[in-house]
Amino acid sequence: MIVLLPASLRSISTPPKRTHRSQLEVLASTACERRFSMSEGDEVPQKAVADPETYRESLDAWMKTQMPGALELRVHDIDMPRSTGFSNETVFFSTTALEGGGTSGLPTTRKWVARIEPPDGGLFPVQTKECEISCEVQHRIMSAVREAGVAPIPEMLPFEKDLSVLGHPFFVMEFIEGLIPADVPRYTQAGFLVDDATPANRETMVREACETMATLAGLDWKVMGLDWLDVRGEGTPAFRDQLGLYRDYCVEAVGDRDHPIIMKGLDWLEANAPDLPIGISWGDSRLGNIIWQDYHCASVCDWEAISLCPPEADIGWFVMFDRMSHEDFDAPRLAGFPTRAEQVSIWEARSGRKVADTIDYWEIFGAMRFDAIMIKLGDRMVRAGIMPEEHSIAIDNGTTESLERLLGRQGVEIRA
Repeated sequence: MIVLLPASLRSISTPPKRTHRSQLEVLASTACERRFSMSEGDEVPQKAVADPETYRESLDAWMKTQMPGALELRVHDIDMPRSTGFSNETVFFSTTALEGGGTSGLPTTRKWVARIEPPDGGLFPVQTKECEISCEVQHRIMSAVREAGVAPIPEMLPFEKDLSVLGHPFFVMEFIEGLIPADVPRYTQAGFLVDDATPANRETMVREACETMATLAGLDWKVMGLDWLDVRGEGTPAFRDQLGLYRDYCVEAVGDRDHPIIMKGLDWLEANAPDLPIGISWGDSRLGNIIWQDYHCASVCDWEAISLCPPEADIGWFVMFDRMSHEDFDAPRLAGFPTRAEQVSIWEARSGRKVADTIDYWEIFGAMRFDAIMIKLGDRMVRAGIMPEEHSIAIDNGTTESLERLLGRQGVEIRA
């Protein structure tokens, strides 16, 4: 999940000092540095996490129960960010154990990632009662997609609800080596896509991302046993379920504040909703949620926004984020990047579904969802002390500006 700041706060920034803070923490920190001129050495207010040694001991005991055949297993090299308390905590660690049978086996070291539920829960709307634990949602859908074999997903160990282990629910998955397009600075401004990739490399990445989304569009949610995502629980999910869910989410998150842009966006989306078959929507489909090895897709990540929805929503989110990353950041379009129309064509060719005539709708749906999440995220940033209470980052942000522009192209008048 990423944050698009108001135009007044955006500029090309230097890379963050620490390399393993969560994306949300990095972006929130950058927001403070831009808006409030933090001096060198200042730290964004953060909540302390458990002592690394405590985590090492807990994970050491837990991993031994998960890998009983691994002799002399030990957990080491714990690497963990500090936490603001509003995003999933990520812990990197390694295990070394004897493999090959008996005490004469060769020591083998493997890398792992633990994703821990944040104290305030996930940011996206809760689809059903079974989706209240965000990291459990991720674990369930990633396990299902891995079993279906339609997208590269790392090895997953069983989900853990026992709070006595790490204090919150969590899951552990295999660490996948590779590169990830950055959010700060945005990958269209700096980083390996700008500095190292050739036009052909960039075209390959965008093409594989669109084809991966399109392959997911062919999955049957019933066959995969994903009825736990059915909003009404009646076996007949419909797109209007998602629109209703997001309206309820926005009304609750906005409270007694005024947010005419997102409400107008919801009105327009409801009035123009297409009637399309329901499938599986990844929900946060973008280059930065894929791990890349030699410019090829090695792992598909960040599934907390999964829903039963027309899969056209994914290509809509993708082109929305692509447009924001170029146009909204005043970044020249990188050579080799397929155009919006070409991205749509790639998705259509692989999925067998047509979206060209409705892509504007799905891009606005994506911008509305992004803006909705920003309400809750902005409020969490204030509570965490990252943004001052008087700054209305929950509503006054770049996603709201972007949604307003998209609605304006459809003739929607928002401001009197």
